[in-house]
Amino acid sequence: MHLLIPYAASHSEGCQAAMATLQLPHLQKLLRRLNPQAPDAGNELSWSPPHERALARSLGLPVTDGQLPWAALEAQKRPELAHLPGAWAFVTLCHWQATTHEVTMRQLPMRDLSAAESDGLLTAMQPFFAQDDITLYPDEPGRWLAHGTVFDGLPSASPDRVLGRNLSPWMPTAAQASGLIRLVSEMQMLLYTHPINDARDQRGAVPVNAIWLSGTGALPDRRPGPASAHPVMVPTLREAALQDDWAGWAGAWQQLDATHIKQLLDAQSRGEPVQLTLCGERDARTWVSRTPTLKQKIGQLFSAPPVRGTLEKL
Repeated sequence: MHLLIPYAASHSEGCQAAMATLQLPHLQKLLRRLNPQAPDAGNELSWSPPHERALARSLGLPVTDGQLPWAALEAQKRPELAHLPGAWAFVTLCHWQATTHEVTMRQLPMRDLSAAESDGLLTAMQPFFAQDDITLYPDEPGRWLAHGTVFDGLPSASPDRVLGRNLSPWMPTAAQASGLIRLVSEMQMLLYTHPINDARDQRGAVPVNAIWLSGTGALPDRRPGPASAHPVMVPTLREAALQDDWAGWAGAWQQLDATHIKQLLDAQSRGEPVQLTLCGERDARTWVSRTPTLKQKIGQLFSAPPVRGTLEKL
C-alpha cells in the first residue's frame, strides 16, 4: 500500500503558523516505523510539482521538468487514440483575470462548465488548431486532448502551479512555443465574443476567456515497469492549500491522519509492506517499510522525528 499526499506542507506564513499547533499522532507513529528515502529536491518554480514527479516515477515515466506526458498517457488509455504515435497535450478551458500589473489564473478548470458548452467551444476552436496541424479530441467537459508534433519536447506548467498565481513565469518559452502563444491569443479573441459566453454572462457565470496547455510530451518507446505499486494519491489537502485556507488545511490534515494515515499504520502493524510519500511545494519525501531490530523497536518507543520538522523540509 502506497499513499501519495500532495500539499502536505507549504512555505507560506499561514501554513507555517498552522503547523505550529498541528497534531497528527498517527503520522508521528508511522514515521518512526518507516525508513526515509533520499528526498526528491526541487523548487517552487519548477514546471512540474513534486507530487506529479513522484507519481510519474511510480508509473515508470521519465521525469523531465514540464514534460511529464500526462496527456499522452491518457490518450493511450483510449482505444480510438492509442494507435496515434507522437506527442500530446491537454487543452483546458479557464478564466484569466487581468489587472494593470499582472494576469492571474482564477479558474482552472471551469467549475460549472456543461458538456454542451464544452462541445460547442470545441467545435468553434478546432479549425484554428487544425491550421497549426493540431487535432483536438474531447476528453472531459472543459478539457480536450491535443495531438501534434509541436508538443514534443515542449515544457508546460502544471495547472497546480498556476492556479491563483501570476501567469508571467509560467508561459511557454521554448522556441516552438511562438505559434502556440499566437494560438492562445486567437482563442482569447474568439471567446470574447462567443455566444456561449454571452449566455454565461446572462446567468452570472464566470466567462471562459482563455485556454491552458499542460501535460505535454510523448511516451517513450520503451518504458521501464512501475518503480513500485501504483500509489493512491489523496487530494484531501489540495483545495484548501490552493485557496490559502490554512485553517481548513489543518482540519483536512487531521481528518487525513484519522483515516488514510491510520489505515496505513494499521497495515504496517500487520506486517504488510507500506510506503508513504509526502509532497510540498518544492520537495517530495518517501518512507518505506523496514524490519526493525530489537534495539530499533526499543528506540521507537522513545524517539521519533517531529512531524512539524518533517513537513517543514518539504
